[in-house]
Amino acid sequence: MEKTSKLTSILETVNITTGERTVLAQFPYLIEAPNWTSDGTTLIYNCEGKLYAYELATGSNSVIDSGFAVRCNNDHVLSPDNTHVAVSHHTAEDGKSRIYTFPLTGGAPELITPMAPSYLHGWSPDGSTLSYCAERDGEYDIYTIPAIGGLEARLTDSPGLNDGPEFSPDGSHIWFNSVRSGLMQVWRMKADGSEQTQMTFDESNNWFPHISPDGQWTAYLSYRKGDVDPGDHPANKQVEIRLMPSEGGESRLLVQLFGGQGTINVNSWSPDSQRLAFVSYRLEE
Repeated sequence: MEKTSKLTSILETVNITTGERTVLAQFPYLIEAPNWTSDGTTLIYNCEGKLYAYELATGSNSVIDSGFAVRCNNDHVLSPDNTHVAVSHHTAEDGKSRIYTFPLTGGAPELITPMAPSYLHGWSPDGSTLSYCAERDGEYDIYTIPAIGGLEARLTDSPGLNDGPEFSPDGSHIWFNSVRSGLMQVWRMKADGSEQTQMTFDESNNWFPHISPDGQWTAYLSYRKGDVDPGDHPANKQVEIRLMPSEGGESRLLVQLFGGQGTINVNSWSPDSQRLAFVSYRLEE
C-alpha cells in the first residue's frame, strides 16, 4: 500500500523591507492564493472549490457565498472597489475553467467568458476590463474582455505558453509571463498588447508577476532551472519569491519556501505596498 503524505498549508506574510515572515494560520488541508482586500483587514483565499475570507484581526474564517460556482481554482481577483470578486470556475458541462463575477458579500455568479478554458489573472484599475490566459485553437495566450462580458481581445500570439496577465496600478501596462525565450520569464506590454518587453533574463523559470499598489515593485514566483518544465508550475517544489523594481533591473530574493502552485498565483500585496501574503506548504509522511 502506498503511503500518503499529510499536507499543511501555512498562510504567511513577509515584510518587503525587513524580510520578516509572519505566520498567520496553519490549515491541515490545501488552501491557495491569498488576495488582500483594499482596506487591509482581510485575505481572500480558495479551498476545495470555494472562496474564504480570513479576518486578520481575529483569525476567523468564513466562506463566501458563490452560488453554483463551487469549483473555483486559484485564479481569483477582487474588483478595484472591492465590491465584487472574479473567479475561474470549472463548469459542470465540460469541467473547463470559465470566468464569473459575483458580489464579494456573496451572490449569484455572472458568466463573463463563455469560451473555455479561461484563467483569470487581472482586473483593470478603472474596473472596466479583465485580463486572463486562455487556450484557443491549441495556443495559450493573453486576452482581455469587458468586465461585464462581451468580445474578447487577443493580445499575444507567440508560440508556447503566455500566462499570468496582470494590470499595472495605473492601467498603462499588463505584466505576464511567457516561455517565448526558452525559459519562463517575466514580460510587460502596453495594455493594448503593443511593446511586448522582456523584464527578467535569469536562468530560472519565473511566474506570476504581481505589481505593488504604489507601482514601485514587482514580485514573482521563481522555480530553479531543471526543477520544472518551463511551461509548468507544479506544487511541492523549492521555490523563491523574488522582488524587482517595476521599471526593470536586478531582482532580489525575498522568500525561499516549499510551494509553487497555490503560493502566489494572484496579486497578494498589502494595500500599503509593504507586505506580501503567500502560502507555503509542509508535507509529512
